[in-house]
Amino acid sequence: MSTQGIAQKENIDKVLGRAEALSHFKFLASDELKGRDPVRPEIDIAAFYIANEFERYGATPINNLNGYYQYVPFVNSTPPTVGTVKWKGSKLNHGEDLLILGGADISGEYDMVVVGYGFEEDYEGKDVKDKWVVARVGAPNRLSPPALFEAGREKLAIAQSKGAIGLIEMYNVPTTPWRMLVNFLNKPQLSIDIDPEGNSSFPYLWVKDLKGTMIKSIANGKNAMEVEIKGKTNRKIKGRNVVAIIEGTDPNLKDEYVMLSAHYDHLGIGQPNAEGDSIYNGARDNAVGTAALIQAANYFGENPPKRSILLCAWTAEEKGLLGSSYFSDNPPLPLKQIVFNLNIDNGGYNDTSLVTIIGMGRSSVDHHISAAAEDFGLKAIADPAPEQGLYDRSDNVSFAKKGIPAPTFSLGFTAFDEEIGKYYHQVTDQVDNFDLDYALKYWKSYILSAEKIANDPKRPLWVEGDKYENAAKALYGNSY
Repeated sequence: MSTQGIAQKENIDKVLGRAEALSHFKFLASDELKGRDPVRPEIDIAAFYIANEFERYGATPINNLNGYYQYVPFVNSTPPTVGTVKWKGSKLNHGEDLLILGGADISGEYDMVVVGYGFEEDYEGKDVKDKWVVARVGAPNRLSPPALFEAGREKLAIAQSKGAIGLIEMYNVPTTPWRMLVNFLNKPQLSIDIDPEGNSSFPYLWVKDLKGTMIKSIANGKNAMEVEIKGKTNRKIKGRNVVAIIEGTDPNLKDEYVMLSAHYDHLGIGQPNAEGDSIYNGARDNAVGTAALIQAANYFGENPPKRSILLCAWTAEEKGLLGSSYFSDNPPLPLKQIVFNLNIDNGGYNDTSLVTIIGMGRSSVDHHISAAAEDFGLKAIADPAPEQGLYDRSDNVSFAKKGIPAPTFSLGFTAFDEEIGKYYHQVTDQVDNFDLDYALKYWKSYILSAEKIANDPKRPLWVEGDKYENAAKALYGNSY
């Protein structure tokens, strides 16, 4: 370890006291917060706590936000009691070949217009006013579940702006079975409100069309349908991303930000298990990550690096990366000023000698992360379970797709195995079965990684040829 490395480690050890650090973790994962469900009021207590700790440690709000909050407009929708589409002698039923994802009750017979994938360029020469827009789901390069939902939000806004009555997306993605989607989506859903000042009545449907026969038939003129939707409810909710900054010390680098991020929501309350526990405390996922952000505020509040630090606690990650996605589309500062995102998110751990970096090997700062982990007796390894698609399942991807290098700093695991499954999205994910000595090492190595990256005069870059490199060139322009 270098002399500078020894000094940095000693400084972090000095600032981050065990009792204070663990108190944040224990509060965020406590039963009193009822699992931090974004649709329950306890999520606001968690947001207030995070904001209060950011302020206490010297992090300041961004001027054009509401103090430490970026408000996120949500709609919480319940499934309908009746949901049918009759077309060409067939009847599609909600929960079978049909999913009614958004909008209010509606009934009647309507014309349909096929518009390709449903993006702006697909509307050229087409009149969709007072008609249903029919589009293929997602896009050719946007077929993961989070990408489908994000693309759907874009299409909804476009369809509504064109005067359409509603949007139907035809589902034909072979990688995610339709039945799995039905099980996941046929229950109350939280989504970004595309019309926060309106009444959220714009209908949004998915139809099973695995072979593409229905959309072809509609395009060929079989384009009248009868719709009946009853009993659907939509409740507007104001979510909160918690955001703060610590200004850097270098006059030439302080306008560049290293963003440290973690989602603070979890799954809320479910059915009681055999022991009667129904609270999904989410210690690993992701109170431990949120506690890292609070401790980063503590440390960098006393030891600001050369670049500025942007602290972001996201809401509604578990509902589809909603908080981070909203921030990336509505940034309160130019995205090109964010040169790196060190996200922190977790499913669990099975090796306390490691930290696992989802996205290691994809940016130019791996050496800083490896050195920081080593300074605290840990080894940084790359994603051992690429088949899980973890890089594109956490909030980091909301920024990677914009061009910002963005790995996720995770607890040490060597496989997505039974030990991980014992706690991942289970009521058993609690502080009382967490190795707290390991938690301290994990937090400290995360903060030291951030410090090394924020002090490096060389800006972080994608590894040449990465699929997000072109997005970075578009975002940063000549400065990249």
